[in-house]
Amino acid sequence: MSTKSPTSVAEFSIDSLEKFVYQVASEIPAQEPNDTDRLGYCLWGWLQEHRGTLLQTIRAAGIRTKLSNTEILELVQKRFKEKNIPVS
Repeated sequence: MSTKSPTSVAEFSIDSLEKFVYQVASEIPAQEPNDTDRLGYCLWGWLQEHRGTLLQTIRAAGIRTKLSNTEILELVQKRFKEKNIPVS
């Protein structure tokens, strides 16, 4: 019996929207790295489908942080506006 090495992870290009969204999520101070990954995933999904509001998406991510959901929303909206991403 042998163990195979894990497959490599393909990184997004530096200029991609995916990289930007996950970078925005990583700027939120969270208790666990998985929290910011989950937030990034939820934000990316929201950008793709625009289901519900951005605040509902942040709540659904369930990120554990000392910031309120409203404070996270303000930070995300600010960063999205800097990149000219519509948040309405």
